[in-house]
Amino acid sequence: MSTRNSKRIGKKKKNLKYTFIIISALLLVGIIAFAVNLSLEAKTATTKMYVPLIRDEKAQSDKSPLKTTPFSLLVAGVDDKKEETYGRSDMLLLVTIHPKLGKISMVNIPRDTRVYIEELEREDKVNHAYSHGGINYTINSLEKLLDVPIDYYVSTNFQGFEDIVDTLGGIEVDVPFTVDIQMADTLEWKTYTEGPMLLKGNEALAYVRMRKKDPEGDIGRNKRQKQVIQEILNESTRFSSVAKLDDLIKNVGENVKTNISTADYWSFVQLFQQMKDSPIDQLTLEGQDERIYSKTEGKELWYFIPNEASLEELKKNLKTNLGKKTQKNISPSNINLTLHYEYE
Repeated sequence: MSTRNSKRIGKKKKNLKYTFIIISALLLVGIIAFAVNLSLEAKTATTKMYVPLIRDEKAQSDKSPLKTTPFSLLVAGVDDKKEETYGRSDMLLLVTIHPKLGKISMVNIPRDTRVYIEELEREDKVNHAYSHGGINYTINSLEKLLDVPIDYYVSTNFQGFEDIVDTLGGIEVDVPFTVDIQMADTLEWKTYTEGPMLLKGNEALAYVRMRKKDPEGDIGRNKRQKQVIQEILNESTRFSSVAKLDDLIKNVGENVKTNISTADYWSFVQLFQQMKDSPIDQLTLEGQDERIYSKTEGKELWYFIPNEASLEELKKNLKTNLGKKTQKNISPSNINLTLHYEYE
């Protein structure tokens, strides 16, 4: 096995732990609203979570009909590093939601994807956009790459997922085959037995991370991710304990940041209750790894270079999923969608 392949596999293993952010994001929009009017803890936590984009603060705010208007949501899994102001975005997942069609799509953007970062006036890895300017640089760079607007974002870290699942009391999943998986926190091995199984936070995380032992590889892992998303959403809608909601919101508030305002949570929860059984369309961005000299680093670095045909196909699919949304102004209020975009 080549050195490059070994490094790539190592990065994939690290990135796998961030698959939990898919769950965290959908969980956020799926249950936070239940507690907003019930709990003082919720109001405190949602205030902590709310971090608007720079463009949000500059634009006028006006509500959009979320139940009918297509929109996009960027989910970022952040590797917090004490020595860095922002950390690095080790996973980026763009989700599109089309309420009228009941359609949800997801596409993972590799962390090494080479993009143009306007604020830095150079091409660099997309996760370097986050390390230099946080979510604002990241969203601006991805909008230029994909040629679609990104309306909302949710960023979270490793601890957030485990806390959410544990606060729910665990989730029950139908394990497709018997397999031994190593826990990331304790390094102990756990046997997952085919059939229904109740998983704690760290066990659920290991379950959605595992790829090599799945007979279907990435396809099988994607299926398990969708399975866990569905189970968390189902479990969250069964909540009746205000005390448990307090714990959940507190945990989420410490680990999640978003530009979804408290006022918009109820619209989101209603929408995701309506769409929780909708199929998820998994999109892909194909490309290849290339070594390119970096003037900033003074050496060659490995980058993921998107295949032009694949990138154009992805752009086409994203625009279709967003109702053929065409850009009129790439820096709108993320809430005022109808004033800044036209629909064909």
